[in-house]
Amino acid sequence: MTVSTGLNRRELLAAAGAFGLLAQNTSASANSTEQRAEQLLAPRPPMGWNSWNSFATTITEEQALANAEIMARELKPFGYDIFTIDIQWYEGEAKGYDYNTKPIPTMDGYGRLLPAPNRFPSSVQGAGFKPIADKVHALGLKFGVHLMRGIPRLAVERNLPVFGGKWKARDIANTNSVCPWNPDMYGVDMSKPGAQEYYNSVFALLASWHVDFVKMDDMSRPYDANAPEIEAAHRAIQACGRPIILSLSPGETPLVSGEHVRRYAQMWRISDDFWDEWPQLKAQFTRLENWSLFQQPGRWPDADMLPLGRLAMGERDSRFTPDEQRTLMTLWSIARSPLIMGGDLRHLDPATLALLTNREVLAVNQASRDNKPALLIENVRTWTARAEQGEARYLAMFNVSDKAETKQVHYDVARLGLKSVKVRDLWAQRDLGVVRDRVTASLAPHACLLYSLTPAA
Repeated sequence: MTVSTGLNRRELLAAAGAFGLLAQNTSASANSTEQRAEQLLAPRPPMGWNSWNSFATTITEEQALANAEIMARELKPFGYDIFTIDIQWYEGEAKGYDYNTKPIPTMDGYGRLLPAPNRFPSSVQGAGFKPIADKVHALGLKFGVHLMRGIPRLAVERNLPVFGGKWKARDIANTNSVCPWNPDMYGVDMSKPGAQEYYNSVFALLASWHVDFVKMDDMSRPYDANAPEIEAAHRAIQACGRPIILSLSPGETPLVSGEHVRRYAQMWRISDDFWDEWPQLKAQFTRLENWSLFQQPGRWPDADMLPLGRLAMGERDSRFTPDEQRTLMTLWSIARSPLIMGGDLRHLDPATLALLTNREVLAVNQASRDNKPALLIENVRTWTARAEQGEARYLAMFNVSDKAETKQVHYDVARLGLKSVKVRDLWAQRDLGVVRDRVTASLAPHACLLYSLTPAA
């Protein structure tokens, strides 16, 4: 599908700027204190793999472990270390990108979701995901799971008790709060006694499985209505005794909620599901530009997973052209979005592997600062950043025009306070020489450049 941004770019940038200044003046101290308490669970943009793009709701234990082993061998040396099983792992009859209208989720006696044993055989006899988590950890990876907001509708129908208390599922459920695209859950009314205890019990169970990362879904639409449950998940993590990164999904998280979301989560989606279609990629430029003011260590606006390689339950490879794939990786890197690979790693081809593992490009994502849009000229988008160490500056330029014509692009290095620079092409990993005054290049439609610029004597 094609996604829209709603407000125009100027309105969104103005809103982001206003709230960014507010954050600097009123919230920096509180955020700093809270982050220190969390020991910065995600000091750099998380990197990893997620099953949604390639397996939808259907991944099995065998498929998961096969991907984890490849991830550990091929991607972990480059920093990809969070392995996540996405939605409906508790649904024994899950069938793809559609959802059963009357699901029968696997649960314990307290309405807490359990892995479906026909798909995850090691989960039987109360083991849950711990056997898989142990194998993932043994590979040097972290283990993540997807979680829908709320309490299972089946638990409410059966009026199951809340773990550790006198409350029942119907006491805390908000049956008017339902996900518009998934039939599994009701919202939890956080004004009711027992509501926080329910979330505490859910995250305590995840912690007992040694889960490191939770992608929590149906959180941002509408954001304000769901904010109490976002805060509840945050409190439950603090109470569970295990450091768990909280990733909120899907967007679009509104900019006016930027301060709230970065207080309670380590990463949050800024768009609906992102797939391998150029209009969706083009729309992410504006979103990442607008969210750049809210990015900080431990807090990452998330442009969603990387739909690269083999996708859609093995039916096809990515529809992005090679230039578009490089544009995707460059934009996510210069904007410091989390890098979560979505393709089936059992079919990882050399070109996709090279795209994911260019160390000089990944350094921009993992070890840069002052990342910001520099020029907002229609059809040519420009970002700059600084290396964390040393004098290097980063320059990314993109031709987002849909016309079949090459563009001559340029960037005046005086904008960086420099007169002449040594230019290095990070994708080619080669030096291009010394340039005085202006960097120039030719970009085909949907193509980009990513340069390192260092002061020349």
